[in-house]
Amino acid sequence: MDDTAPGSESLQWTAKPSPWPGMPAYSRAYEKLSARTDFEGALQAGDNFFIPSYLQASDYVRKLQEAHKAKLQSLKDSKPSSGVDSSNRFSALPPSSLPLGSHRGMSHTIIERQPFSIDDDDDDSLAPLPSRWNKEDMGQGIELQPDDLGVKFVGLKSPIEHEASVVRADHYMPPQCGVYYFEVSIVAGKREDCTICVGFSTKAPHLERPVGWEPESWGYHGDDGRAFPGQNVGRTYGPKFHYGDTIGCGVNFHDNTAFFTKNGVRLNVAFHDIAKGKLYPAVSLKKPNEQIRANFGESPFMYNIDDIVREQQLRVARDIDHADTSRLEPGLNETELVQNLVLQFLQHDGYVETARAFAQDIQAQKVALNTDPNVKIDGLNIKDDEDANNRQRIRKAILEGDVDKALKYTNAFYPQVLQDNEHVYFRLQCRRFVEMVRKAAYLNMKRGLPGLPMDIDKDTGDAVAWGDEMETDQGESQSELPELERKMLEYGQTLQAQYANDPRKEISNTLNEIWALLAYKNPLKEPQVSHLLDRNGRVAVAEELNSAILLSLGKSSRAALEKVYAQTHVLLEDLRQEGGDGAFASLHDIMNGVPKAPDL
Repeated sequence: MDDTAPGSESLQWTAKPSPWPGMPAYSRAYEKLSARTDFEGALQAGDNFFIPSYLQASDYVRKLQEAHKAKLQSLKDSKPSSGVDSSNRFSALPPSSLPLGSHRGMSHTIIERQPFSIDDDDDDSLAPLPSRWNKEDMGQGIELQPDDLGVKFVGLKSPIEHEASVVRADHYMPPQCGVYYFEVSIVAGKREDCTICVGFSTKAPHLERPVGWEPESWGYHGDDGRAFPGQNVGRTYGPKFHYGDTIGCGVNFHDNTAFFTKNGVRLNVAFHDIAKGKLYPAVSLKKPNEQIRANFGESPFMYNIDDIVREQQLRVARDIDHADTSRLEPGLNETELVQNLVLQFLQHDGYVETARAFAQDIQAQKVALNTDPNVKIDGLNIKDDEDANNRQRIRKAILEGDVDKALKYTNAFYPQVLQDNEHVYFRLQCRRFVEMVRKAAYLNMKRGLPGLPMDIDKDTGDAVAWGDEMETDQGESQSELPELERKMLEYGQTLQAQYANDPRKEISNTLNEIWALLAYKNPLKEPQVSHLLDRNGRVAVAEELNSAILLSLGKSSRAALEKVYAQTHVLLEDLRQEGGDGAFASLHDIMNGVPKAPDL
């Protein structure tokens, strides 16, 4: 007699399954983490992107998220977008398509690398996580639920002894995750003779043989509780399972092992020395009316896999903390090495006065810690570099929003740089336009709403900056605003005319982004475009111009500290390829864990 798991009657083979009864509350924070990512409302119907809770700290999955976001933005940008509101007083600018709500600021458009692509499993692109069963990769007699998570075996016309039907997931389990885990709940089947098998395989095994019976296939069988490592003679492993049970399968790519869980309880390691390859979650069913439902991480798991992954992350963090740095730079201990890297970064980027103050502070610390008056403490010599001083002037002008002054200094000190770096010049021009819009928007707000800067602080965190930069009384703002708006529109028209025939998509996209600012009477209050006015955009432009100047002087465009960061990133990428320690370390999380300097 067939049995059905409690609550499964409500499924009715619909796209929304009922929650399984008795689900333990291991990770209630998961419910927030596993919510589908909105990406500013750009998700389309049918989108099924999600991040399992145990992979929230994975750099690989973070790249997946960025690629997914870029893909959605690309789809959005490819659609016809609305134009400038004709009623807006800024609409004198020639009409242009306005990709409203872009997730990227104008200042990041040109220099961004191409986003990672999410492509088929047959190439080496960034592979997505498994998310559903693959209707193109399943045996006969299998029916999938509309959401492709539920599986029902309806039987074969000519059943053969030992024959079963297999279905595999849509994507393989990426080793770069370090650990991958999924669960299968049995919602209907024989109580005494459940022939369902849960496991994983490459695409080589046939779809008419139970999971684990053929090479490159590993499975845990419900009828006898045996584990089958690629052959039809298994070994005693765990308890039998049947309807109402939830079987989890975890693959640890770090040590090439696999384990299973039953109803939230972990069993022993089932397989060792798993062959490398593209391994897909898989199940096989044999008896008519057997039904299962998969959970690839979109819903909370019964087993607390989060803590297992966290243990691996802590293990790697301890190894990093205990790493020996004495051979990196002979003669310097770890603290001195870090101090030298920071000092060189400050000098490299033109923070001459800050570098000098930092060196003096280091000297004072060494003197204070010295207990032997006969030992001479050598100081750090900060050379008064004319180029560094010039670059500091240029950077300071950009960070203060005075692009005109920055252009003046650049042409005076380094006249060839802007001619040889057209993209840098373009970004400076765009930033100049943004600063004009920024000032006009502020003056408009100040004229209409006295005392508004403190309100801006609540929304954008930029009130102090506005107050510092815009020391303008009511009368001055009323007289200055019309002239500023006129110059802004003239400059915008000049900029558009200059690049009207430029075929490069990145140019037109950037111009469209900044034109979008004129579609609003108050761009500072519009989430779709307010990020373009953020002062962080100044930093990106200043850094790129500084790098171009350094290259023109025959110097490295990156400081030693930046090179160390980049090299560490590459090393971690290499270490996580086969599920190594790099899968459990994240530079993103490490940097986010550094305490931020208090606001002055």
